[in-house]
Amino acid sequence: MDLNALLQAFTPSWTSVAMLVVFFTYLAIAGSNLPGRVVPGATLADGTRLHYRCNGLLSLLLVVCLLGIGGWMNLVSPTAIADRGLELLSTTLIFSALVTFLLYMAGCRSRDQSSSLKPHISGNLIHDWWFGIQLNPQFMGIDLKFYFVRAVIVLIIIDLQPPILLGLYALYLDYKWDIIAERLGFMLVFGDLVWIPFTFSIQGWWLLNNEVQLTTAAIIANCLVFLIGYLVFRGANKQKHVFKKNPKALIWGRPPKVIGGKLLASGYWGIARHSNYLGDLLLALSFSLPCGISSPVPYFYPIYLFILLIWRERRDEARCAQKYKEIWAEYKKQVPWRYFHMFISRKVLSLHHASMVDCHFFSEWSVTYG
Repeated sequence: MDLNALLQAFTPSWTSVAMLVVFFTYLAIAGSNLPGRVVPGATLADGTRLHYRCNGLLSLLLVVCLLGIGGWMNLVSPTAIADRGLELLSTTLIFSALVTFLLYMAGCRSRDQSSSLKPHISGNLIHDWWFGIQLNPQFMGIDLKFYFVRAVIVLIIIDLQPPILLGLYALYLDYKWDIIAERLGFMLVFGDLVWIPFTFSIQGWWLLNNEVQLTTAAIIANCLVFLIGYLVFRGANKQKHVFKKNPKALIWGRPPKVIGGKLLASGYWGIARHSNYLGDLLLALSFSLPCGISSPVPYFYPIYLFILLIWRERRDEARCAQKYKEIWAEYKKQVPWRYFHMFISRKVLSLHHASMVDCHFFSEWSVTYG
């Protein structure tokens, strides 16, 4: 593809604008009206709690059915997204910039003092535009942060990404760090609407133009990687979620071991401090393995995720050390491993000092969500 053709493919059209408008309109209507469990969010600084209607799965199934019916009736092309992928990318990028400009203007004018809407203005235009001014801005009664996070789920799935991401992502959505603590600025809007949907789905785009033949053994191995990743990722996050709601709830059939009355040291969290990252990375790898090994391009997602989680793990370790102090030091003594311990016995490693050194090196690079 020459430069002129590439620029033409990136140029937004009225069709791509219409597709985006229809999608966001649908998401607003479906999110506000379809039935779903209403879940309270984290308690904010002023003691208030927002409530979120979790009907993402139903919204997804409905939009897939509508697209299927539209394709069957020749009202919608089943390849519309694939045909206009670059157009939709540039259109969504422009939309993200426009939305964050409006959020910045609205935040600067706000006089609300609630935790959700209180403006946080640093005086640095770029900083405030990038990180946002308000924690939970709203439009016509819609919580925009939750709305855009819901959008990323549906966009990933209809944008050629494995559907299982919905279940993994949405179950603990109301407790995600972004929802709890990050203000809504360009960083989150761009990440939710552009970066994640259009880069995490590279595997699907790649398979559209490349034929891959997998052996039966490769398919079985891929399924095992996915299954192990899913069990570790979901299991670790569920244990933490249950512990926060009920610190006395059984973990793997036993009373939980708690360090300093605050930190869970049972289940996956007693095996390794950040075991859920191992599951996350295995899941990311399993989404790329069907593309084979002829090109590194479809492995962008697991490579990017690995680098991202290295940074997050360092940040989380520092934040927890500052927050919990001696409790965190004791927790690190009780659970010295990050995630490799679940595969390698410390007793065996103690008999092989060289292996211990190697595994310690790799454990220092392992990472996890919170």
